[in-house]
Amino acid sequence: MSEGAYQRLWDSSHVTLQELLDQEQPLLEPVSPRERQSFQYRLSSVYLCYLGLMRRFDTLYDQMVQPQKRRLLRRLLDSVAGRVLELKDDLVRADLSEYHCLDRVLQDLKLTPADLEVPIPKYFLLEQSTVLKERELMLAEILSRMKPVTSEVGFPEMHRTEAIILLQRAERARQGRLRATFMREIRREEERDRKIREDGWHKFDQDQAAVTIQKVWKGYRQRRRTQQDRRMEMEFLGMLPLPPNQVENAGVMYQASLREDIRRVRQTEKEEEFQLAIEKTHDSIKETEGPDMKEKLKEQIRQWFIECHALTGRFPDYPDESVGGSYLIFADKTPEQVKMELEAEIQESKRKDQEKNKEKEKEKKERKQKKGKKDKTRKGEADMMLKVWPSKFIPFINAGHEEYINVWKNRYENIYPKQSFDPETLQVEKRKEVEQEIRIQVDELMRQELKNLRLVVDREEGRPLKRVKKKTGKKAGKKKKEKDLTPDRSVDSLFEELVVSGFLRKCETVALKDYIGDYLYLGSILNLANKLPTPSLFDIRQNVALYGVLRLGSPDIHSMAPFIRSILLVGPSGMGKKMLVKAVCTETGANLFDLSPSNLQGKYPGKTGTQMIVHIVFKVARLLQPSVIWIGNAEKNFYKRVPKEEKEMDPKRIKKDLTKALRLLSPGDRVMLIGTSDQPQLAEMKGLCRTYERILFMPRPDYASRFVLWRQMIEAQGVQVTPNLDISALAKVSDGYTPGHILQAIHSVLTERRVLQLSKRPLVASEFLGHLAKLEPVYREEEESLKDWYFKTPLGKRRVKLIKDQDAGEAKLVKEKKKRK
Repeated sequence: MSEGAYQRLWDSSHVTLQELLDQEQPLLEPVSPRERQSFQYRLSSVYLCYLGLMRRFDTLYDQMVQPQKRRLLRRLLDSVAGRVLELKDDLVRADLSEYHCLDRVLQDLKLTPADLEVPIPKYFLLEQSTVLKERELMLAEILSRMKPVTSEVGFPEMHRTEAIILLQRAERARQGRLRATFMREIRREEERDRKIREDGWHKFDQDQAAVTIQKVWKGYRQRRRTQQDRRMEMEFLGMLPLPPNQVENAGVMYQASLREDIRRVRQTEKEEEFQLAIEKTHDSIKETEGPDMKEKLKEQIRQWFIECHALTGRFPDYPDESVGGSYLIFADKTPEQVKMELEAEIQESKRKDQEKNKEKEKEKKERKQKKGKKDKTRKGEADMMLKVWPSKFIPFINAGHEEYINVWKNRYENIYPKQSFDPETLQVEKRKEVEQEIRIQVDELMRQELKNLRLVVDREEGRPLKRVKKKTGKKAGKKKKEKDLTPDRSVDSLFEELVVSGFLRKCETVALKDYIGDYLYLGSILNLANKLPTPSLFDIRQNVALYGVLRLGSPDIHSMAPFIRSILLVGPSGMGKKMLVKAVCTETGANLFDLSPSNLQGKYPGKTGTQMIVHIVFKVARLLQPSVIWIGNAEKNFYKRVPKEEKEMDPKRIKKDLTKALRLLSPGDRVMLIGTSDQPQLAEMKGLCRTYERILFMPRPDYASRFVLWRQMIEAQGVQVTPNLDISALAKVSDGYTPGHILQAIHSVLTERRVLQLSKRPLVASEFLGHLAKLEPVYREEEESLKDWYFKTPLGKRRVKLIKDQDAGEAKLVKEKKKRK
């Protein structure tokens, strides 16, 4: 795409953004629970539009060259991504579920399931590529210093004669197999000749032979032509995929990626030019305009001193720097107004202190009264109105949209054809910064001058400055500071200790898109029938991208988005829980820490040892963020009863220290705890749900997901799927099997030898059945027990209650209709 095409995409994106901003205000109006479906529909449509907008801004930020535009696009991209996370939080509160059925909204907006895919901004990895390379080198160096475990275990020695005898035996067996196949072919030929001699030769004349040959050839040619016509018809109808032209596609993809890389190189060049221009512009404005600014500010402040003294008979108090300093004086206000405002703020602070004391006494009385009213308040909370919480990102989106309209909308690009920076806008920005710097210097000088004036004119010593207290809300509970158990240790030494002890691991490169699965197309129909639709693998991948990747990828998004410290992935073994953890680390460039009970066994024993390892892990995770702390078999930390065979492991020893360390995480700390569990029923529900804020249930894949899994996993082995291979039958037969089982069956069938035979013997579905039969599927009873456990979680209970209330409401309506009849 050209620069003009990207500019047109930016213009159309802001048209969409303006429409979305117009829809924001109506969403804030509370809605009664009876209109839940319409509220969910409006919320879902806005959510989908913001997802599309985020995808556009990501493309623009990745490919636009002009540095000033890219700064604005970065702010807009982060703000829109944050708004997507806020809307996701609102959807969870409206649906009372982590998974949402948006098929009806997709159909009405004329979108495809691909538009539901959460875009992961490319700058997450591109902008920290140097840091990631340095960290990989450091990790590789530490691992190279460690003694390999396999070096101690050697191969058993064999005597020379024994080795020769073994080789001779294998060679004789190979020659025997070849001789047997050769003799088998000879016997078949002899048998064929014997039958021909017994039956006698059937003699054809020349015409009969020609007719027979023509008949065979014409039949073969017509069958081939019919197959080609049928294939073309099916491809035209979209029932079969078009034959891929791999050479042309590879060339086109290579050219597109090459152009993108060239634009990224140009971005770095223009960014370096812009940084040099920033320094030069700042210095030139400070040298040329700085003295005039300084004198002008001094004159204005002196004039304000004189006017205030003439009106009130005394010099005013100089505004404190925390309030804004002399900026308050130049906010288009008269000296009387500034003085009145300062005095009013001091009086308000006194009045608020008195009111707070009165409120404390009232609260004590109200607490006693509220104890008896808890049951009533709980009933009232159930009947609360549905509403969207005020957004923290909308002001930033509005500011970015206005900046685009005022600065970049009607800017002609032929003025700067090389996509260099705009010096005029740069000078305006730097002039404001220089003015701010000079204002701070002038404030210090003028405070001293004000003291001197009071001594000389009023013969008054300097009055103590009454600082205005900052407005704060309700007093929050005092946050306990974590005691540093390793104050004298450097980060590098702690990093090396974690690597050596096995708590910091090198993460495998796994893209989130490799977690294959299709969308649930009948979700809204099941919802209308008051049936709980099971989430698909597509929904799981989408939630992991929202809860894990987007939050950890950007510090700006993490500091303002709804705060989530931990996620628990619950599902049968083989569903890809560990794969998702690795995908989060790969997409964000996060460090992977392993605090699984099996990894803790025999390391850092005792109470102090447990405190130390948890402290070191969370300390290094915060200093080298983004970081993911993974706990496999997370239910073991919260066992109801520890099994006898695991008492030596002591899996519950990390429980208290883990919850304390999680509470100390705050917005801006890009550290996330991700637990995986396939038997959560063994854990205490209360402790598990307190530690893990979001619980994502992962059921067996449905038919659509299994169909996509079979096709894409077979194609990933370098095998082209032909009509001979019935993927639909495989998807039907493999009901109850996990993606891990399907991958295992594909690996066992598609060996190197079988792949070489594909040209002569095409792949068929029956080859996979024997290998699938050897594997143990996930039985329905196991999945039902996991579902029952999930519906006992706080969110699951609320969802079940909502469905019961809806069923009761429908039953009442039916009874009323019958009475009327």
